[in-house]
Amino acid sequence: MPNPRLPADFSNRLDIPNALDRLREAQSIADKLVGAGVPLLGNPDHAAIFSDPPFLLAGPLKEIGYVAGWDARCYPSPVDGQDYINVSSGLPDDHPAREEGWFQYVAVVHPVDEAARNQMLGQGYGNPFIHHITWGIDPPTREGAGDELAYAGVIVTYMVDMRHRIGDAIGDDPGTLIMALPANVIDHPEFASCLPGWIDGLSPDDFQVEKMEGGGYLLQFFVLTGGRIEVALRIDTQQTFNPKSVRKISEDEISTVQN
Repeated sequence: MPNPRLPADFSNRLDIPNALDRLREAQSIADKLVGAGVPLLGNPDHAAIFSDPPFLLAGPLKEIGYVAGWDARCYPSPVDGQDYINVSSGLPDDHPAREEGWFQYVAVVHPVDEAARNQMLGQGYGNPFIHHITWGIDPPTREGAGDELAYAGVIVTYMVDMRHRIGDAIGDDPGTLIMALPANVIDHPEFASCLPGWIDGLSPDDFQVEKMEGGGYLLQFFVLTGGRIEVALRIDTQQTFNPKSVRKISEDEISTVQN
């Protein structure tokens, strides 16, 4: 498995004032997680970058090779009580920029009105600015896991273990474990009775379960207070994010105020 890395030519391709600080922090966290046995993928899953207007970011991303509006969706994102819109840009699976450490996806987040714009610009990070970087976690193998319900149990217990392990390695309390699972798993008659055993004593405030629109798995949580660095595990997802997850994360897990 390749060591997790970030693009060495980032500042040559994107003019983002707070990039150096955020990239350094992301790499430092990745090194700690690998040292704790967390199997990170070679490049990040995604980054969330605020921009007004969006073309300040989306245009340069297109030059790198990102496809704007990757999943033909937008995701309302209520941050700090203000309204933002998240539109995904994505790199094609075989694009060489992935091997250089570029994010699989970028959430291009823009304010919808003056109040949101003032909140965004009032923090002094610059425009655009990186809100958070999300490292991808290599999922456990499906081979020998049994049916879909059994495999979901493997995935959930795996991420619960990752959450405990990462909290110990970083020395900070991880955020809510957001688990978007396939509909056929959540609708399974045995799901409700299996879940308590999978979550290993997590309190109700520590996790959220929902159906993944478009199918597949997307499990994620923040590893630092303030929502600067996140980890995510995705399998067979047909869209970049899950709308219900975006709303929960935007309202409760992130802020433009990142002291």
